[in-house]
Amino acid sequence: MSNTTNNVKPFGMRDKIGYMFGDFGNDFTFILSSTFLMKFYTDVMGVSAAIVGLMMMIARFVDAFTDVTMGQIADRSRPTAKGKFLPWIKRMCGPVALASFLMYAVWFKDMPMAFKIVWMFGTYLLWGSICYTGINIPYGSMASAISPEAKDRSELSSWRTIGATLAGMIIGVVLPMIVYYTDEAGNTVISGTNMAIAGAICSVCAVICYLICYNLTTERVKIEKKEEKFSLVELGKTLVSSRALIGIVLAALLLLLAQLTLGGMGQYIFPNYFQSAAGVSISGLCGNILILVLAFFVPSLAAKFGKKELSAFGGLFGAVVFFIAFILHTDNMYLYIALYTLGYLGIAFFNINCWAMITDVIDDAEVRQGERSDGTFYSVYSFARKMGQAASSGLTGGLLTMVGYSTATAFDTEVVNGIYNIACLVPAAGFLLMALALIFVYPLSKKKVDSNIAYLKAKREGKK
Repeated sequence: MSNTTNNVKPFGMRDKIGYMFGDFGNDFTFILSSTFLMKFYTDVMGVSAAIVGLMMMIARFVDAFTDVTMGQIADRSRPTAKGKFLPWIKRMCGPVALASFLMYAVWFKDMPMAFKIVWMFGTYLLWGSICYTGINIPYGSMASAISPEAKDRSELSSWRTIGATLAGMIIGVVLPMIVYYTDEAGNTVISGTNMAIAGAICSVCAVICYLICYNLTTERVKIEKKEEKFSLVELGKTLVSSRALIGIVLAALLLLLAQLTLGGMGQYIFPNYFQSAAGVSISGLCGNILILVLAFFVPSLAAKFGKKELSAFGGLFGAVVFFIAFILHTDNMYLYIALYTLGYLGIAFFNINCWAMITDVIDDAEVRQGERSDGTFYSVYSFARKMGQAASSGLTGGLLTMVGYSTATAFDTEVVNGIYNIACLVPAAGFLLMALALIFVYPLSKKKVDSNIAYLKAKREGKK
């Protein structure tokens, strides 16, 4: 049961900026990890790409339990003066920042390999499966509590994307200029010491962003504590019965497969294939500027055409562009960056819409079943996104190993050509499959979403 509190300031720019800073904080550690962690451990710590990828996949199976557990904890939390979800932002901002910093322990690079692998596994699980889960699940869940209005939620989704994009621009554009250098042989390589410094700076910035989010946002919809006894069987039935949840989970997993492969392979295709660390920064800048600009227009486009419809179009377009890049197999870095930027439309439309789409899924479940489980549904969606991250890391690590990548062969012709192929084909496949999942599995068309919103509005006004 939920209701809107009247004696609070109306929804406005303060909430949008505050919510933006929440994902700004999230992605100071998340994008840092997805972009640089594999490169750090393969090239600085000397761990094979296959082991790093395996670690990331194992961690996501752990997340199957920790994400859903945190979702249950959030749903069963007693509301405070700040609301039900916001207090978790303050509680967990310090632990997640510290855990992120510990992952880049360059001071252990000369330790035995077994020690480095154990440290890598331990710190990665601490950061991603425990601390990041403890802050990200409540953060995502509280979008429904900030406002019950669909328009407001779409704007929150866009501003969240702006926050993630700003973090992506700093990490993808600025950090490569800091962490890479040219060695005596003229090769572009990563500095372990600078990577650790970058990790520390990003951790401090994350805490600052989280505290801004905590102080600027307001929970208006009072979602009561769930008192029902937890039943794993009932939870499973609820989740499996939601075709909308299954559809968005599948689409998110495939989108992350494409997006994070692009980010991860960017650390290999530009320094190794194109022999230019500047390419990492330029491509990141172009892709993020595209998303930043679109974030201001997508809510209007989604209102006209539908979030599902717009996201599916972007996926199909991105697949075509990256397949063209594969066919061309260009040696011209700037042509590749131009295609990369166009292909980023495959990410942009879904990423900007997806946070509003998960609230549509939660609304749909309430219409069908009569109760809300914001934390639980969001935790399952978050887990799917982490599975996309794991699949990308595991696949990237495995394919890098398959093409013979190591510190000794990193600049061999056959190896760098293999890197180019991975960087084009995996995103193309991910975008295509994401679009098909939205078209044929996800049922919440614009017409259905509008119908659900009208029903719930009438229900809360006592007309249903």
